[in-house]
Amino acid sequence: MNVISAVKAYVLKMTEESEPGMKVLLMDKETTSVVSMVYGQSEIQQKEVFLLERIDSANYRHSTGLRYLKCLVFLRPTAQNIEALCNELRKPKYGAYYIYFSNIIAKADIKVIAEHDEQEVVKEVQEFYMDYLAVNPHLFSVGLPVCFNGTSWISTALQRSVQGIVSLLLSLKKAPLIRYQANSSACRELAGRIDEVMNKESSLFSYGQNGQPLLLILDRRDDPITPLLNQWTYQAMVHELLTINNNRVNLLNVNPSVSKELSEVVLSAEQDIFYAKNIFMNYGEIGQNIKQLMDQFQAKAKSHQKIESISDMKNFVEAYPQFKKLSGNVTKHVTVVGELSSMVNKYYLLDVSEVEQEISSQNDHSSHLQSIKKLLNNDKVRNFDAVKLVMLYSLRYQNHSNNDIAGLINVLKKRHVSETLTKNIINLLEYAGSHARQSDLFNVENAVKITKRFFKGLSGVDNVYTQHKPLLHDTLEELVKGRLRESLYPYVGNQSNTGRPQDIIVFIVGGTTYEESLTVHSFNKSYPSFNILLGGTYVHNSTSFLEEVEYATRNTSRIHTRNIHVRFE
Repeated sequence: MNVISAVKAYVLKMTEESEPGMKVLLMDKETTSVVSMVYGQSEIQQKEVFLLERIDSANYRHSTGLRYLKCLVFLRPTAQNIEALCNELRKPKYGAYYIYFSNIIAKADIKVIAEHDEQEVVKEVQEFYMDYLAVNPHLFSVGLPVCFNGTSWISTALQRSVQGIVSLLLSLKKAPLIRYQANSSACRELAGRIDEVMNKESSLFSYGQNGQPLLLILDRRDDPITPLLNQWTYQAMVHELLTINNNRVNLLNVNPSVSKELSEVVLSAEQDIFYAKNIFMNYGEIGQNIKQLMDQFQAKAKSHQKIESISDMKNFVEAYPQFKKLSGNVTKHVTVVGELSSMVNKYYLLDVSEVEQEISSQNDHSSHLQSIKKLLNNDKVRNFDAVKLVMLYSLRYQNHSNNDIAGLINVLKKRHVSETLTKNIINLLEYAGSHARQSDLFNVENAVKITKRFFKGLSGVDNVYTQHKPLLHDTLEELVKGRLRESLYPYVGNQSNTGRPQDIIVFIVGGTTYEESLTVHSFNKSYPSFNILLGGTYVHNSTSFLEEVEYATRNTSRIHTRNIHVRFE
């Protein structure tokens, strides 16, 4: 179950099935993201696709076509796209159209397309199921930064999630049993809707599969801790501090003086060997590996200094593409790691992370309260990190008789923290406080004892706490051992336990994280007989997670936090 391979196979089929010759690839905003996650533009162009166009672009609508070219059309089957495609076929810009939809398309829509194809330029119409973003081989996203309104689905987000998961199942040829988190109406509704589609489209889901796969649907609100923590593995750390958006990182946002070539960098394991090797490495190891990459580059650069003959020149020219690529890669990763290092030192993130890890993994109210107050008095600690510390404290000690949530919020106010941020502490408790959680997130008996882990490599990094395990870790452990309770995670309809599933797809409503991606990656290595895939409505960092919390709670009353006496203007 490799989602990147699945999407790549479809794109390859799309570009190779049509007749030979130069082609145009016509997409919409979302399908452009789907393709760009797995293929660079230069790779696409190597498949005789010399032009990429957007059907929803004003420039495209007013452009003139080239009738001798073939057009590959890859669109989501939305009403808006069907209408745009019909307009295209009424006055075709190209000589032949090969149409591929990213999901199941209604027969009525195919009929409408056929009626508009008066010049008979459409050569074929197919469904190629890639209606999701393939992030890592074992990680996918539907790309929805918000999905809740209160505790209910935003209706368009529910529909989009159903479409994304159905498309994923069809692309992997899986017809799974479905389980969901019992206390979450959002999980129950999503599970029911997917089951309906699978029954309605039973002919598409009639696979001769070995064993019965499982789709497990979970609610982000059961573990609000994981998205709040600072991260120390490469991909997760870059996303937390710099933000990864469809494999792209905008460095201009954090460093306005960065060179134009590095204002936006692409981090794709498919196109970058160094990134692929270091994606799950910790901060210290990355430092060592960057140094090795630089040494390798310097050795190559030195070897090219002597060009004394025609033969030397020929060898240099032949090696130059790789040399140039290595040069660009070194510069990119040195710059990215440099920005991370700068932020870690500038904002005391090692100190912040140490306290975060202690709160998430230990139960020691008075010690945690003192540690937080100490950091809140340090003006080098960012307001955002200060608020997250109070959030973690609030989630752990919400029901503690001596909790000082109101007092800590008042300290934040004295720091002149914005009201939007301080209000989000209360919002988070309404969204994912103890009343909303099914699992015992702070089970002290099972808490992992914090141990210091030594990192070597980057100067100034001696140790970092990285002992937090997401709740997903425990859930997967129960699942692979056949102990996941049916009362807490029931099956949809009349389905029931048929033994331990080998292929497991986990989908988190409200978004997943790169720390959970690392957990799944580790599980797949530790339990080679199981194949686990992780997805979510979005891949969150703490910023996007809190934006989702704010959106979900903007029209809700303070039902569960009335006892916290804080006055907002």
